[in-house]
Amino acid sequence: MIELYNTLLYKPIFNLLVYLYNTVAFHDIGIAIIIITVIIKLILYPLSVKSIKAQKALQDLQPKMEALKKKHKGKPEILGREMMKLYKENKISPASSCLPLLIQMPFLIAVYHVFRNGFKPETLDLLYSFVSNPGSINPIAFGLINFSERNIIIAILAGAAQFWTSKMLITKRQPNVSGAKDEGMASMMNKQMLYFMPAITIFIGISLPGGLTFYWFLTTLLTAFQQLYILKKHGSVSSPIIVPADAQGAQAEEIKAIKEKDEDQQ
Repeated sequence: MIELYNTLLYKPIFNLLVYLYNTVAFHDIGIAIIIITVIIKLILYPLSVKSIKAQKALQDLQPKMEALKKKHKGKPEILGREMMKLYKENKISPASSCLPLLIQMPFLIAVYHVFRNGFKPETLDLLYSFVSNPGSINPIAFGLINFSERNIIIAILAGAAQFWTSKMLITKRQPNVSGAKDEGMASMMNKQMLYFMPAITIFIGISLPGGLTFYWFLTTLLTAFQQLYILKKHGSVSSPIIVPADAQGAQAEEIKAIKEKDEDQQ
């Protein structure tokens, strides 16, 4: 399994980063990270479109879902069956909105290991025959920032990008319908996540190499712009939106879990 992971993800991402560093990035690791982040987002773009469309479809069903909750209050088994029937009739899979996060996790793990292992001479031995060995990688990005060291400013920027992404979703909600207790609780949880996720992003970000935190910042920022574009192209949200806390926190939890697992192995 580890060999498969190295062959399909770690080595290709590592080689692509070094190739970009050697060519279009003008030997600047910061520019190389920007380009590889855009490439990964483009690869995952079709899945992102499906995810946001699925979220919008679920939002459009909110009135019917709330009606079912009131009709079958205290009858969880019946409610579950009716909900699944509603999803089936409208050809919606609730799990589809989480699929891009699951697909992105292996990429995130690979990028984490690329920056954790660094660009030592023994690491550069993993280069493909057609990728030139630069001898060493200069960790100074844009002539200013050492990406091999922790950077609190980049961590704060990543937290700000996370806040904007979460805020953009929350501000698309309309006022709660009177008596919709479940919706009110979901709204309160989302408001808590609005501040919790940026905080945990900063907390984890300041413990990571600057290069990885920069990648995290760019990924979150591009996700926000991607979300704006897709919603504008396919229609804005009109019904109250309920964003699962697990979905908003998935990326931070993934990085935290990767980091803890990696530390346990040391």
